[in-house]
Amino acid sequence: MRSPATASPRLRATATTGALAALAHACARDLRLAMRSKAELALIVVFFVLVMTLFPLGVSPEPTLLAQIAPGIAWVAALLASLLSLPRLFAADHADGTLEQLVLAPAPLPALVAGKVLAHWLTSGLPLVLLAPLAGLQFGMSTDAMLALAASLALGTPGLSWLGAICAALTLGARAGSALLALLVLPLAVPILIFGAGAAEAAASGLGAAAHLSLLAAGLIGCWVLGPFATALAVKIAYE
Repeated sequence: MRSPATASPRLRATATTGALAALAHACARDLRLAMRSKAELALIVVFFVLVMTLFPLGVSPEPTLLAQIAPGIAWVAALLASLLSLPRLFAADHADGTLEQLVLAPAPLPALVAGKVLAHWLTSGLPLVLLAPLAGLQFGMSTDAMLALAASLALGTPGLSWLGAICAALTLGARAGSALLALLVLPLAVPILIFGAGAAEAAASGLGAAAHLSLLAAGLIGCWVLGPFATALAVKIAYE
């Protein structure tokens, strides 16, 4: 007969393996679904590129000015582009009953939610991170500023996905859910926007982006620690 001290680590290992398997399953499922609607994925990228391309036409073509405002433009474009994809996080699964089955499934709901959010970031946030250097070249940003912009987007866009996931779960089944979702996400995303744009601006001025990136990294860790449980709770509230 095994003692509790011997069995407990094995039980914890089994629970951890089950959570990772649920996360991987949910992520792979949502990635497959996203690949079937490539037009929605292209819309996010096209929107980001169009904003970054058209904005200089409405301001002065002076290179110094464009380089100064480029981080703010890039982050605002990334925030608005992410809003386009947030409604599809839970809406389709809620409409066809899949989300309710996930709530009733034996797999841990926070892990399933984390998999969905990871898939959302891979299809909507990661392309923006990869496009950031090209946007920086268009605005004449320095190499350090472009690297800081890409790093800030890599650290900040997952936070946008988690904020969007929590707000999307809270607005499930609500009238004008998309508009309400935008009203909830935009104010909450302001700190990420400030520190993200500030990282590139600090790097461009020679002050170093370490402080801003550290704050974004701390926020990212907090989102991945607390986000799954907060989103799972919001999903459960929607079915009560």
